[in-house]
Amino acid sequence: MDTTKPVLERIVLSVMKRYTQEQVKWHYEHGLVLQAILKTADFLDNPTYKAWVKSMFDTKITEDGDIVSYRGDEFNLDQINMGKLSFVFFAKTGEEKYRKTLDILREQLKEQPRTKSGGFWHKQIYPFQMWLDGLYMAEPFYAQYTAVFNQENKTARLIDFDDIVHQFILLESKARDSKTGLLYHAWDESCVQKWANPETGCSPHFWGRALGWFSMALVDVLDFIPYELSSHRQTLLDISDRLIDPILRYQDIESGLWYQVLDAGSRFGNYLETSCSAMFTYFLYKLLNKGYTKHLEVVKAGADSGLRGLMSRLREGTEGELHLDGICAVAGLGGNPYRDGSFAYYVGESVVEDDFKGVGPFILALLEASISKKFS
Repeated sequence: MDTTKPVLERIVLSVMKRYTQEQVKWHYEHGLVLQAILKTADFLDNPTYKAWVKSMFDTKITEDGDIVSYRGDEFNLDQINMGKLSFVFFAKTGEEKYRKTLDILREQLKEQPRTKSGGFWHKQIYPFQMWLDGLYMAEPFYAQYTAVFNQENKTARLIDFDDIVHQFILLESKARDSKTGLLYHAWDESCVQKWANPETGCSPHFWGRALGWFSMALVDVLDFIPYELSSHRQTLLDISDRLIDPILRYQDIESGLWYQVLDAGSRFGNYLETSCSAMFTYFLYKLLNKGYTKHLEVVKAGADSGLRGLMSRLREGTEGELHLDGICAVAGLGGNPYRDGSFAYYVGESVVEDDFKGVGPFILALLEASISKKFS
């Protein structure tokens, strides 16, 4: 591999070298890394990257537009995220199979179970629960579908955008901690889960990646809400603004990274985690690039520090390829075996290298940093 290329291109080429068509799954993290590479391809105007992403994605779509391995009856928000790639390929090719894929996923959202207060359940198997993760999985897709395909019926369009913004308002109102400004990983409206506070329904800790998903969702949804819906946009900008201070306050000064359990610092077992650090860095840079914040100096300083910290987590392989370490493999709540949301649970999950939940946001953060330099 040409080691003189910028890190953005080297990490993309490293993924392309390691990732084969046989490994592609209809999975949110696969969608995440493919979307990151496709956005990089657009920025660099690189047709080779674009063709590679399409060749990978097409392995999961039949010629009739059905999604290989999709299980709609699970009502799992995680299955929505990968579908965002179909917007690009439908716009580029006009092939109806991509439109059908989009319609299948939009139908899921129409039927997705909801809390009594109107929030999407994270999954059918997690009744009355909203997770921060779910806002990223569903809302950018929902917003883009509404923007692209619901232009004529203004009433239906407004209803959909109302619904999208409501998801953020609701979960922030339930999950936000007034003392720290951070958001708990999840909220159980029924307050019956073992992990749920019996009064508030919130899980007990602030998991970095969960808040990272939520932060990315905010700035990505804003890409699609029209400017004439100024109150909707302002609501999301206000939520974003309320996150800036706590995100920067809990950034580790020395490393520029963020901890797995955000407010636990160097408590024994806690560690600086790469995926949430990449997500927050992406969030901060995109706030700057889109003009979504007035706190320019502190946001830029936090983003730059985050990027430097992420660079320190890179390892160069024998052929010049890049590897990213320090990524929490997975974390969730409930299920079987039961995940209790305790501090010990979060810090006890495996830490791995090159996981797409870290690599995808890292590519996005590098991309936003590149955009920032281009227009600075």
